[in-house]
Amino acid sequence: MSLLPPVLLYYAATHYGDSFAPGFADRQWRFITTILFLAELLTFFLMGWLIHAVVNSNRELSMSYHDAYLVAALAPLPLWFATIALLVPSLLFNAMVVMVALGTSCSLVYHGLQALCERSTNDVTTMSVTYTVMAAGLLAWGLLMAIVWAY
Repeated sequence: MSLLPPVLLYYAATHYGDSFAPGFADRQWRFITTILFLAELLTFFLMGWLIHAVVNSNRELSMSYHDAYLVAALAPLPLWFATIALLVPSLLFNAMVVMVALGTSCSLVYHGLQALCERSTNDVTTMSVTYTVMAAGLLAWGLLMAIVWAY
């Protein structure tokens, strides 16, 4: 699944990149998408570690590394599926799909933590951990997007 974003980004950029932004097609997309894929893999390991650290820093919650990496593996799935929207050469459409995917990803993190930590509905502690994890995830996602725009 993690190959989907680099492959579809490469396809979209090389086939109709200038539809997104002027000069978008003229970039080094092989290099950019390779770096993006490697950064995705690194982000997975960092997010698993972060989820474990944040959850276990709270006295009310505990989670194994296995469960933390399970949440880290499931959380980006909506974002990876959202890259299918790159087959449509519309920046506005793609931005809307990504926003929906971000919301779905946040929901997966919250409900995953809630289920794996065996917490009740509307638990403030789980919400707090979810907020911290998603803030770090959005920062990582922003860095990945900065890589795309920098090159």
